[in-house]
Amino acid sequence: MQILDQLTDTRLTATEVLPGPAQLCESVPIDPEVADFVAQARQAIEAIILGHDPRLLVVVGPCSIHDVEAGKEYGQRLAALAQELSDRLFIVMRTYFEKPRTTIGWKGLIMDPHLDQTYAIPEGFKMARSFLREILQLGLPTATELLDPITPQYIADLVCWSAIGARTAESQTHRQLASGLSMPLGFKNSTDGSIQTAIHAIQAANHSQTFLGISKEGQASAISTCGNASCHLVLRGGRHGPNYDEASLLKTTALLLENQLLPTMMVDCNHANSNKDPNNQPVVLESVLKTRQSGQAHVMGVMLESNLKSGSQPFPQAKEDLEYGVSITDPCLGWEDTERVLRQAYSYLK
Repeated sequence: MQILDQLTDTRLTATEVLPGPAQLCESVPIDPEVADFVAQARQAIEAIILGHDPRLLVVVGPCSIHDVEAGKEYGQRLAALAQELSDRLFIVMRTYFEKPRTTIGWKGLIMDPHLDQTYAIPEGFKMARSFLREILQLGLPTATELLDPITPQYIADLVCWSAIGARTAESQTHRQLASGLSMPLGFKNSTDGSIQTAIHAIQAANHSQTFLGISKEGQASAISTCGNASCHLVLRGGRHGPNYDEASLLKTTALLLENQLLPTMMVDCNHANSNKDPNNQPVVLESVLKTRQSGQAHVMGVMLESNLKSGSQPFPQAKEDLEYGVSITDPCLGWEDTERVLRQAYSYLK
């Protein structure tokens, strides 16, 4: 043991054993009505991806959930609007709890639920599950980005659509993870704008995989999957500029067909497509809708980053000084503009 102590864990400062996924999930259980709603929402999204449902899939909401009360208020507003527009738009709320960081920064509600670097992860999982359950009880489907490969065992039963981000789409671990998930999933193109990276990811996720993971009891396990046929591409622009214009969408359609994939895609209206200015999202959406209506490219969905109030605020800062309803990660469109844009999209799709 003394020899091992010299060789292993020499840079660790603490190790906390987490409750197994089954144990934690039992503390925030899912009832039959919510389970049925999740299953129905996933089926509806799959139908849109496959072109069997003509509605536009709209994944919209805060860049990240850092204040669950503000998130619930946003969800209540969005649920009412989603019901009103449901014959043309299938609206899903962004409920993002994990944030990839280029260097350092707040890693999301699951990792740091108190926003104070205490990293109360078990409490973070409970907060995330409780929030997801409340949003689903509003009749609103949920969407999230999955970052840590262990996270899905704790929350995936409450997620209707998920994403693998631009930084992780090239990761073998995340491609294998996607192959075993029970919901539809979008792979974003890489940060440099490469579509081929996401295409390779979709191809890998479509196939059966065996990889290392944990069981519901929290034990290290070899996980085998049958593949996820409900994966699709998400265009978010790249280092060299946007990729939502008609020429880019037609080029991407051809590339998907060339790789024997269904030519269906979602456009992220923010990030590099908006030049990181959330107020440009309506312009991106209008352009995408025009291309969609032309029938030349199958854009089945869009993504918008939106919050109760527009913009973002600096973080870290004292929690009590944070402005209610304002993002602490990427800047977002405010609620009034979000409602206006979605109503305009609804009218455009008549």
